[in-house]
Amino acid sequence: MDIDLWWLLLFPAFFGLGWLAARVDLRAVLKQAREVPAGFYTGLDALVDDKTDVAARSLAEVARAHPHALEVQLSLGKLYRRRGENDRAIRLHQQVLELPDLNNEQKAQVRFELSQDFYKAGLVDRAEEILVQLLASQTMGRAARQQLLAIYQQDRDWEKAVATARELRSDAHSFQHEVAQFFCELAQGALYQSDYDKARGYVQEAFAANRKCVRASILLGDIEVAEGKPEAAIAAWQAVEKQNYEYLAMVAERLFDAYEALGKPGEGIALLRGYQRTFSQLELTDLLYQKVATYEGEAKALEAVREAVHARPNLLGVYRLVEAQMDELSTEGRMDAEVARALIMKHAQRLTIHRCKCCNFRSRAFFWHCPACGEWESFTPNRSETH
Repeated sequence: MDIDLWWLLLFPAFFGLGWLAARVDLRAVLKQAREVPAGFYTGLDALVDDKTDVAARSLAEVARAHPHALEVQLSLGKLYRRRGENDRAIRLHQQVLELPDLNNEQKAQVRFELSQDFYKAGLVDRAEEILVQLLASQTMGRAARQQLLAIYQQDRDWEKAVATARELRSDAHSFQHEVAQFFCELAQGALYQSDYDKARGYVQEAFAANRKCVRASILLGDIEVAEGKPEAAIAAWQAVEKQNYEYLAMVAERLFDAYEALGKPGEGIALLRGYQRTFSQLELTDLLYQKVATYEGEAKALEAVREAVHARPNLLGVYRLVEAQMDELSTEGRMDAEVARALIMKHAQRLTIHRCKCCNFRSRAFFWHCPACGEWESFTPNRSETH
């Protein structure tokens, strides 16, 4: 009973202490809010409204009044950089570095922002120099490596890109996908120089990083053809089906050419037909029509096109279907068909594009590395019809 009585007496005391603490905290918050310069709120409101010029002027006033407020200075520098005023951002961050009371972590943060200023201004060498110095920083080391990786990719320094990506490797992101692409870039360069041994070595490194790397299989087939080994090239390119069948359209003509070099065009056509029937979304209609027409005649080619278009109607397929039947039409009918064919091609060229799966960037050309968002192997290998 005595214990229960003590608890009953203590409950109101605890409640009163909690109420008093809340009042003290509230007063402290209100006091701090009153101490924040009005210009800060003006700048914040302007940013919300996307009025960066007003925001820059307001934050600049706050920064001048509070030169030791590091976060304000850094925010102003980022705003200058966002507005393309790189010189002002550089001067600001250099001035901040001269403040006497910055600790090592704060200096590292300012230096990183300065490197971003130089990078945005096109002074990549100076940005890289600062970033390399930041690699030992506990707070900014990883961010510096990430920015260096972007620089090495931009400069096409693939060996440094490989080394940097491996240093960034973590449980959250292995970077094996990117490393494989970097080795493919090295292999492509060696192939251009006809250094087939080096190219083959880079391809094997790409497979070691990512055994499902489609690009490595494509390059391996190209190396085999360059060395006069069409059978080995066919094996390399056919591996794409298991890795990612959507890329088969990129090796279909290569496969046929290899079979043709072996004196087996019929097997090449049979393979194309099999891919067309199994994977109707592949862009094989035009290629199939050309090869069938050459080796089996126009009638068989028309039959192949008709089957493909019925399985997956698309503008390019309809264009080829109309063209294949023009010889059977009357003069007037041929003139009408020519108008329809020209209109179909016009719209097909405008609407048929590759698209990045990450940022939705669209292009008529295919890229392994998206020029908009920088993602690797994100472009759709088969073009799609879109508005």
